[in-house]
Amino acid sequence: MTDSSIPTRIIDRRRVLVSGLGIAGAATLLAGGLGGTAKAADTPGSKWKNKTSANGWPVVQTTGIHPVEGAGALTASVLDGDVTTVFLHVIRRYHYEIARLEKGEVTGHTTQHTVAQAYESNHLSGTAVAIRPEMYPTGAKNGFFADELTVVRDILADCEGVVRWGGDEATPKESHFEIAVGPRDPLLGQVAKKIAAWTLSPAAGAGATDATAAPRLRASDALKRRQKAARSS
Repeated sequence: MTDSSIPTRIIDRRRVLVSGLGIAGAATLLAGGLGGTAKAADTPGSKWKNKTSANGWPVVQTTGIHPVEGAGALTASVLDGDVTTVFLHVIRRYHYEIARLEKGEVTGHTTQHTVAQAYESNHLSGTAVAIRPEMYPTGAKNGFFADELTVVRDILADCEGVVRWGGDEATPKESHFEIAVGPRDPLLGQVAKKIAAWTLSPAAGAGATDATAAPRLRASDALKRRQKAARSS
């Protein structure tokens, strides 16, 4: 699909709020989340020594650097193939529907083995991205407006459980998105194929969805309950 259906101007309300608060107020806002109910936890890092990341994917030394269509100079360093297809969809929807992203606001693959939480090791395999990690640090929660959270949940529902959100972790990181299935799970390929097909239709995929439609809300809620139950079992 082309980007002609995407609004040409997206207002990032966080930037409006931060600019109005000044430096001190902005620091408080970003540390505590927009809800103001929590601030980033003091989480010293530890070395990840395994040959696979927490989600079961092999640690790799390099990945491709992939441009995000419709997002200017924004790129994502993630594992090539189906993982790339899925993450580019996640990032594009975030860019179109939550906040306009700038170059450098998405971090992906890294070779730095120090992690604050085990799920951060998924960056080592190129199977995790952090979108605006400085705004949504480890341990902070309630950083999204309700309508933004609805979009996050809808993006996850698009991915049918292939992607998990760090906001659902016991120690949350609301900037974190990871591949939630192993490298041999056929669901990843099925979801990637579905997303790739959306690019051929101007009425489907990123920029052409209504996250508040009743069927989508039901699907989002069902996935949220399923993923939370799976993590606690």
